[in-house]
Amino acid sequence: MADTAPSDLIRSVSRALRVLEQVTRSERPLTVKALARRCELNLSTTYHLVRTLSYEGYLTRCPSGEYTIGPQIAERFHELIGAFHRPPRASSVLHHLASVTGHTAYLARLSHGRLFVLDVAEGPRSPWLEDLQAGLETAPHATALGKALLLTLSPGTRRRILAEYGMRPFTSTTPTRPEDLEAELSGLNPGELVEEHGQFRATVACAGVAVPYGGRGACLAVGISTHGLDLPGLAVSHLRQAAADLRLAATS
Repeated sequence: MADTAPSDLIRSVSRALRVLEQVTRSERPLTVKALARRCELNLSTTYHLVRTLSYEGYLTRCPSGEYTIGPQIAERFHELIGAFHRPPRASSVLHHLASVTGHTAYLARLSHGRLFVLDVAEGPRSPWLEDLQAGLETAPHATALGKALLLTLSPGTRRRILAEYGMRPFTSTTPTRPEDLEAELSGLNPGELVEEHGQFRATVACAGVAVPYGGRGACLAVGISTHGLDLPGLAVSHLRQAAADLRLAATS
């Protein structure tokens, strides 16, 4: 988000988005009064915004009179996922990887310097990671998926992306400086397997491999996670095979 508001800012749109943000972040439906308080808006304005958002399907009014997210939010979510093109067999490759390893498998890509999770196949040998779910943006510097994709870029492009996204410390071992990440990636070539141990979650290890797809240097990354800081060798072997299968699917 820009630091300063544009001169032609449409404030009603900005306020409506603030209302949506508060509803989507809340674990329970919210009253109009609660929304007005959280968004620092007067009650009349909030009523108008809520009625408009409900009419358009972005909010739903509960029988109690409170509001929760509407069906149009899900529609936009599925459109977002659909906008990220992927090989037709990518989902089957991902689910096969989860099936044979028992570990959760992920598919991700970089878009405009942001790391997005495209698909997830859950496995019982991995923890549920709320930040690694389909459609969500996550950290490129702390995840094996992100590092595998950053490895395919030039050092200058990597630094620009990291400067824009920031290098938040998720754990005590998360790299927080570009030079720390460069040291991790040194000696690795694009397309090689990248690992991280406890950098995204303190008791989780992940591995990822980037696969060219779509031309112009674009890539997808396939990866797995596991309970604990050790990555089983057999699971890593299956991950490499999944990357090879995905590469074949991308060129067929």
